[in-house]
Amino acid sequence: MRVILAEPRGFCAGVERAIDIVEGALARFGRPVYVRHEIVHNKRVVEELREKGAVFVEELDEIPEGAVTIFSAHGVAQVVADAASQRALPVIDATCPLVAKVHNEAQRYARNGREVILIGHRGHPEVEGTSGRVPGGVLLVSTAAEVEGLKVKNPDMLAYVTQTTLSVDDTSEVIAALKARFPTINGPSLRDICYATQNRQTTVRKLASEVDVILVVGAQNSSNSNRLREIGEELDVPSYLIDDADAIELSWIEGVERVGISAGASAPEQLVQEVIQRLQSIGEVEVEALEGVVERVQFKLPPELLADAS
Repeated sequence: MRVILAEPRGFCAGVERAIDIVEGALARFGRPVYVRHEIVHNKRVVEELREKGAVFVEELDEIPEGAVTIFSAHGVAQVVADAASQRALPVIDATCPLVAKVHNEAQRYARNGREVILIGHRGHPEVEGTSGRVPGGVLLVSTAAEVEGLKVKNPDMLAYVTQTTLSVDDTSEVIAALKARFPTINGPSLRDICYATQNRQTTVRKLASEVDVILVVGAQNSSNSNRLREIGEELDVPSYLIDDADAIELSWIEGVERVGISAGASAPEQLVQEVIQRLQSIGEVEVEALEGVVERVQFKLPPELLADAS
């Protein structure tokens, strides 16, 4: 069996930064530190941080007075940030800088009197955070078909922003529909699309032409991981989203000569290596990497931890 690894795959810079923030906070302030929601969407990452002393909670009222508090990489609504401030909780914000950039853009559009349309998936933590950062809220659309049903205050004073875990390919039809219905709508440049989302999707499209089946390592609640699996299916390659090596079903790879492996932006490389080991336990495996973009993006830690970083 040939195993072809997608490049790039796995952790993006925003996820690496979020994990570094939790580990840095534990090193500087000691255990426990409290994290609102999963720091990133991956069980292995969360469990390893929990073992080190991180406590994951759903709401701020679960956090004791004065405890170090970390916001997840997905970002939080303004009401959450305000509630933490009112309680004087020492907060370290692990919001991905690219998500924070979307917050800033949406707020700028709102300040200029434009009604903001957010392209994203209802219920996703990032969407909830972005929606809650815009005074008056946003109009949410997920598909081009939903654009026709939008009820706006002034069609000449609109702007749109996008969920970062959607790629240019994911949003192009919705943006085209918005521009067709509202010709004067404003929006960010394509440079603002998350580089990691686009790179991983582009690589999976290339991978699909090389393999008989695709295994995507990632959490079931990870938007970008699910999208990687969907892309493989759209290209008529059987594709499966797996939490770890134990999730592999032998029927998927029976008689298969070429297996492609990718991983969502929240999935650690350790999980990918465990998948390879599982395949090697079944039979002889030849591993190779599919040439792709080399990512060199790094994000600075927040000021609360910079002294330790230096």
